[in-house]
Amino acid sequence: MLLDDIRREIVDLHVFFTDWFNGKADRSKLDECFISRLHPELIFIPPEGNVLRAAQLKAGFEQSYGANPGFRIQIRDVEIHHDLGDHILATYSERQKGAKASKHANNARLTSVVMAKGDPMTWVHLQETWLPEEVRAAASFDF
Repeated sequence: MLLDDIRREIVDLHVFFTDWFNGKADRSKLDECFISRLHPELIFIPPEGNVLRAAQLKAGFEQSYGANPGFRIQIRDVEIHHDLGDHILATYSERQKGAKASKHANNARLTSVVMAKGDPMTWVHLQETWLPEEVRAAASFDF
């Protein structure tokens, strides 16, 4: 059941991202649907290697509403690697289609995430890594 909860949390948040970047989400729900799910001291390391905090993510999202029409995300391969009592370490792969802000509009990444258990779960740490070029080139982006 915990795997289902983690998978749902990851997918639901990425559905919100898709709607946000496509300009379909309710702008007034940014805090409720995204920022409130982040630990105040969240560390996010995107594939480029810079370190972002929750406040920086919020500022970036506020400016990016509707900035990427046609953007899509597909989440795959959600796995729990460690149940640490009050935290979970999981990974998932992500395919992005039509991503204007990435080196490749169609890209593939692997994400490690630490979440604090609770209702709702809280995102504490994320690190994304580009999947190898041959994986991206062979991936299907028909979603």
